[in-house]
Amino acid sequence: MMQEDRKGLSEQEYDVLIIGGGITGAGAARDAAMRGLKTLMVDMNDLAFGTSSRSSKLVHGGLRYLEHAEFALVFESVSERRILMKIAPHLVRAQGFLFPVFSDSRRSLLEINIGMWLYDGLSLFRSPKMHKSLSKKKLKKQEPSLRQEDLKGAPQYYDCATDDARLTLESALDAVAHGATVATYVKVLGFVKNEQNRIAGVRVLDRFTGEEKEIRARAVVNATGPWSDRLRGLKGEEIKKRLRPTKGIHIVVPTEKLSLNNAIVCFHPEDGRVLFAIPWGDRTYIGTTDTDYQSDPGDVAASGEDVRYLINVSNHYFPTAHLEEGDVISTWAGVRPWVADENSDDESAVSREHVLKIESDGLITSAGGKLTTYRKMGAEVVDKAIEYLRAIDRLPGNIRNANTAQEALPGAIGWPENGLADIMHQIQTDAGEVLKSDTIQLLAETYGVRGKDVGEMAKRDASLQERLNPERPEIMAQVKYAVEKELAKTIRDVLIRRTQVFFRETEQGLNCLDRVAEEMAALLNWDEAKKQEEIEAYKEEVERSRRWRDE
Repeated sequence: MMQEDRKGLSEQEYDVLIIGGGITGAGAARDAAMRGLKTLMVDMNDLAFGTSSRSSKLVHGGLRYLEHAEFALVFESVSERRILMKIAPHLVRAQGFLFPVFSDSRRSLLEINIGMWLYDGLSLFRSPKMHKSLSKKKLKKQEPSLRQEDLKGAPQYYDCATDDARLTLESALDAVAHGATVATYVKVLGFVKNEQNRIAGVRVLDRFTGEEKEIRARAVVNATGPWSDRLRGLKGEEIKKRLRPTKGIHIVVPTEKLSLNNAIVCFHPEDGRVLFAIPWGDRTYIGTTDTDYQSDPGDVAASGEDVRYLINVSNHYFPTAHLEEGDVISTWAGVRPWVADENSDDESAVSREHVLKIESDGLITSAGGKLTTYRKMGAEVVDKAIEYLRAIDRLPGNIRNANTAQEALPGAIGWPENGLADIMHQIQTDAGEVLKSDTIQLLAETYGVRGKDVGEMAKRDASLQERLNPERPEIMAQVKYAVEKELAKTIRDVLIRRTQVFFRETEQGLNCLDRVAEEMAALLNWDEAKKQEEIEAYKEEVERSRRWRDE
């Protein structure tokens, strides 16, 4: 069983301590471990608890950055997109996008097509597929629900869709495979400083045992995303805030109400904001909003106004869908850790670039950035940590290169020639007599080559073949696998981030909650009180997702 050595955390000194188990922290931990640094990553919640599981789930080149002539940013993004498709093909997959142009669009069809050629060019013409222009007639055939009134046509281009939580998870698991330690539900209470007034570690609380301890580290990284200013505030001194957080929400609806073959780029008819309607298997999700947010990032939720905003844009672009509030299965809300633009006189201006700084006491803070470039950001964080360790003469002598752009993530190690088709065939061969085809497909697409392990687990134990919902493909083996192999410690970890039952299932997992709780209680030795506590905690998450209904 994969478990962290929580008891041993205070018994050694780490080269690098990374606070924050989101996508940036996981990328940095993987890079640091590959370089041979003794690495620890902690998070006060689960991996990908915050923004890293609440994004638009896209790995994209930043097409809209072209409008601001940010060519370097686009080139970096399309380059990283290509790398992620290579090292995680099961998680980062090509997705067609349509950019519909209407009579009143702010850019003409010609201008958009020129932009598409530039976009393909910046990717060195190695996009998943080259763009093409679709006529109104072809659009009606491909996307019959798209509004036809005043429609001129649409370029079709390709970026990638991903499972953001699992991309974070697999990066963390690969960090562990290369020697890192990952400890979730470990909350930082404060910093420990040495005689030179440099940060030399942290005081933490184990949220499961209630135990407090000190962890020593030569370099400490703040990769807590929207919590980064709050963490910096634990130093006991006045700080200048760097973030301007904003909230973004998404809604999930059944494909029976809105069926799409491509992701559709939409401009809200009221404020012109760019949004997406994205096909998601038997669901479609729409987002995102963008509003200032100063409250607790852990309690962020969609409001009724947010949901209605997205329903309005959906019905504008897809008038035959007639979406209503009752069609919304679930919502998710995340906080973007935008960095205030210090070069602008506008207090509301933010930078699209991430910021990486070594503070006077040695704390290394990474803020901002985006999902697509997480691997490169992680490498830059470790470069900065090595720079700091060298400056204080604490750099270990065994540093080597990290091959994060070449080495596959766990689900893609030994990727077969025919990709998912070969993996599905293997699972079918090994466990096809006990698993249905939709479950086999789910295991391949979710776990990649590791899907065979989940299938074999189900084959050995008939109780693990049970579906969480008779109408859906998820099975109990995924619960056991999440606990034993994927660092899951709560029902929320399993149903929200290791699977997507919370978002996709019509009851958001409430109808399988007791059975999942029983399985996890047996695996993790919960008593009845702990089991009930976990059940109630999950119900609170569902309530937060549905809070908008009461407004």
